[in-house]
Amino acid sequence: MSSSDQGALISLLAARSTRRGSFTLASGRQSSLYIDARLTTMSPEGLALIGPLGLSSLREAGWSVDAVGGLTLGADPIAYAISYASANTASPIRAFTVRKETKEHGTGKRVAIVEDVITTGSSALRAADAVRQAGGLVAGVLALVDREEGGREAIEAKGIRVLSLVTASAILAASS
Repeated sequence: MSSSDQGALISLLAARSTRRGSFTLASGRQSSLYIDARLTTMSPEGLALIGPLGLSSLREAGWSVDAVGGLTLGADPIAYAISYASANTASPIRAFTVRKETKEHGTGKRVAIVEDVITTGSSALRAADAVRQAGGLVAGVLALVDREEGGREAIEAKGIRVLSLVTASAILAASS
């Protein structure tokens, strides 16, 4: 993973996706930091950084996966960016979406769950359960942002490895 690209992603997230104030997160937790990752993940600049960084992270971790995806909508642009970045490689990776209704995700396929922001880890765990119920094998979770509020630990407690491209503390440092 290129440190200059990671720095550019941190700066982009800090400038576009981060607000300070008093917020109630989707998890119900109160926070002084709000991260709307979609403002970055759905931008051309964000997609251009996220795809190669995500692909590089998966490969550096040794996760040989057939597909990447997670709960719609947050995971979708991240999965698509990684899939696109893999198009001209020896091992292209397919993207998939986990919807509210159960769909087949490829029986026996090895996949990485992607998540835009990990807070409690519950969304990633729901996606992992859906993939397993459809017969898929979960290599791990790749998060765009780890809020560093216990979500990583909750996921790892279920025996699932976690990678993150950026941490909340790095975004805060860049936005100060």
